[in-house]
Amino acid sequence: MPETRRRIAMAKVVRIGGAGGFLGDSSVAAPQLLRGGPLDYMILDYLAEATMSALGQLKAARPDQGFARDFTEWVWKDNLQELKASGVKIITNAGGLNPRACRERMQELAAAAGLSFKIAIVEGDDLMDRLGELSSRGPAEMHTEMYTEMYTEMYTGAPFPDPASVFSANAYLGGKPIAEALAAGADMVITGRVVDSALTLGALMHEFGWGEDDYDLLAAGSLAGHVIECGAQATGGLFTDWEEVEDWAHIGYPVIECTADGTFVVTKPAGTGGLVSPAAVAEQILYEVGDPQGYALPDAVCDFAHVKVEAVGEQRVKVSGARGYPPSGQYKVCLTWGDGYRFIGAMPVVGRDAARKAQRQAEAVIERVGEMLRDRNHPPLRARRIEVLGAEATYGANARPEARGVREVVARVGVEHESAEALGLMMREFASPTTSMSVGSTGWFGGAPTISPVARVFSFLLPREEVRAKVSLGDATFEVDVRAPNPPFSAEAVERPVAPPDPAPAGDLVRRPLADVAWGRSGDKGDAFNVAIIARRPELLPWIRRALSPSAVKAYFAHEFEGAPSPQVIRYEVPGLHALNFHCIQALGGGQFSSLRLDALAKGKAQQLLDMEIDLPAALVR
Repeated sequence: MPETRRRIAMAKVVRIGGAGGFLGDSSVAAPQLLRGGPLDYMILDYLAEATMSALGQLKAARPDQGFARDFTEWVWKDNLQELKASGVKIITNAGGLNPRACRERMQELAAAAGLSFKIAIVEGDDLMDRLGELSSRGPAEMHTEMYTEMYTEMYTGAPFPDPASVFSANAYLGGKPIAEALAAGADMVITGRVVDSALTLGALMHEFGWGEDDYDLLAAGSLAGHVIECGAQATGGLFTDWEEVEDWAHIGYPVIECTADGTFVVTKPAGTGGLVSPAAVAEQILYEVGDPQGYALPDAVCDFAHVKVEAVGEQRVKVSGARGYPPSGQYKVCLTWGDGYRFIGAMPVVGRDAARKAQRQAEAVIERVGEMLRDRNHPPLRARRIEVLGAEATYGANARPEARGVREVVARVGVEHESAEALGLMMREFASPTTSMSVGSTGWFGGAPTISPVARVFSFLLPREEVRAKVSLGDATFEVDVRAPNPPFSAEAVERPVAPPDPAPAGDLVRRPLADVAWGRSGDKGDAFNVAIIARRPELLPWIRRALSPSAVKAYFAHEFEGAPSPQVIRYEVPGLHALNFHCIQALGGGQFSSLRLDALAKGKAQQLLDMEIDLPAALVR
């Protein structure tokens, strides 16, 4: 590149707003970002695994659906004029399982407003028409005349589900198809299943000309996408020190200012609520991350261990230091499938000994329904869970003794069965205690209980030459050629930080809650969760590490591993953020829509761990 062009590229700043982190996020984000100053792009992420299951069931019933109508009927419809006038380009995975129908609806709404846009769609991720083939064969490298092992679930080893039970089957595509759609002239890019961070990475690949082997840059761009993919979680949402966060009602959504060297600044529109601080951004960096040095994406394997955050102005935080390695050369494929049904109901109980009354009452209803199933020759309930909310049921043995003495609780009851019809007995009997069991039972809480499919996740790896991403824009459709990494990722290339020896006590020790000396953020990873613990001051980290051994964390969360065949806690060092990251495996009872637990998304696990008391030198405690 000539020197003048290189200097221009290095001076260029690309501004991207994060306007949505899930299906159901606030509709105020997009207009706020459009009013808040010049933007080049706005990204919206809608597709959690549970969302894919729901969209799959919807599309099976209505083939013209399967996309995020929250986007078309709210974000798109309400902001058409501003989008056209500003020239802001939207990149979103709102296409879900039906990007073409999503585009058609967008074009219909735009035409009604007298406007037109060049809308590209990215396809090729949907593998539903290949289920028969994939269910009957194993990984390509295993195929010989003597060895034809089938695909199994990559985390649990479970067998391939019955194709007839599958709701969705999608490969996670990367950023290159988005970059090529933009290069072809698209105003808006609508995708199906891509990794969340690819929405941002694709724009940066296009703007800065990053190549497929610029792994450090691709990792940095992926980190930028990871920071804003959950909307206001980067700007004070879910922050440990929530009282420092101003004006939740008008919380600012994130804007990142990205440069060609991969560094970026996180900020938000002026005059909005929220908080952009190094700690709040650091929490989001480690949200839903397992191995922070092996964060595997289609474009690169990212290493966040040495990432740094620093305040560079009011409500402005600079992020730098991401490293990257070649990708594996395989796409992760995620299937969601139906495995029976579950019932969830809630019943308030008030008065003295409310917790004990609620527990006994819930147990009695389950016992009664079990007998009714037996009398009708139905199989027994295959899973059951009682959580007395208000009595710290989700804390397990860490619940405070006084919590059992509260005078109003809600008994949350969940059960599973192969048959929805059999769970109808539970639906019928659940209200009966209001006249026959505990005094103080008030009736259903929040409406009638629900019976819904148990949606499980099945993940495996597929060589990426078997998945052909396609871009459609106007009358043209073209395939995207994604280069194979040579060589692919090798774990041996990762340089792991060595944890120093635990400090020896020298002087008086005092016990303090972990929250006094650390920030924390947690999130789900399938049937696992992570808890990131970030020291409030670097000198506190050795003492936090001393207290939070993997065995200590596993013991603290013992109730979360109930029924797990191979529970595990792995601790990772993150020296750049003065942090530790804990990956708690087989800890969510199946996770998301296959779990009976109240906190199946692990939103509260960091809050629980921050209550743990640890020993600290008195001289360090302020």
